[in-house]
Amino acid sequence: MTNFVLVHGAWIGGFCWRANAQALRKAGHEVYTPTMTGLGERIHLMSPSINLDTHIVDIVNVIKYEELSDVVLVGHSYGGMVITGVADALPDKITSLVYLDAFVPENGQSLVGLLPPGAPPPAAASEYTLAPLPGAVFGAKPEVAAYVDAHTTPHPTACFTQAIKLTSGIDRFKKKAYIYCNVPEPTTFTPFYEKLKNKKDWTVHTLPCTHIVQMELPDELTALLLQAVP
Repeated sequence: MTNFVLVHGAWIGGFCWRANAQALRKAGHEVYTPTMTGLGERIHLMSPSINLDTHIVDIVNVIKYEELSDVVLVGHSYGGMVITGVADALPDKITSLVYLDAFVPENGQSLVGLLPPGAPPPAAASEYTLAPLPGAVFGAKPEVAAYVDAHTTPHPTACFTQAIKLTSGIDRFKKKAYIYCNVPEPTTFTPFYEKLKNKKDWTVHTLPCTHIVQMELPDELTALLLQAVP
């Protein structure tokens, strides 16, 4: 049995992993899908004080208080920023890292600094939040886009602008995977795929779907997540 901790991306909540969590549990694993502070069903906790560090601590505390070890830590999109900080804080608890169409930061980098040149920033929803990107922006099917649009909430701006602080980074982890969703190509995450696909210490996969992979190819995604089990 492996402990999976699945970390969602911006504007959404842990409920986006529902199909994958059910399948992983059916395969005999423990699965945790926390929603980070101020998002999803925790929107009532939105505050100007929320930043990237807040969300890193959210996931660190799940691992600590659930007394987890041998964790497969998965981060989707913005969640890649979060799991990088979590892995740096709790290296002895993590056995495998999976970046799902995600940002892979190095020390001192912020999400906005990792966006491709010329990429338009998300629109402001308030003085300290960013409005969700519509599902159609990712090229999702109408029914998938409609689900996304009905379940997203504003995201704290500071999560995107705060630079991550790492002590040793993720190079120490032997089992690392990147899952790249290549529709429509090129995407925001193409540079990470290109950078990592030939690195010997990374396993890189490609899925023929949009960024909203959990709803478009749940079975194929679950099969790749199971490959991360030590």
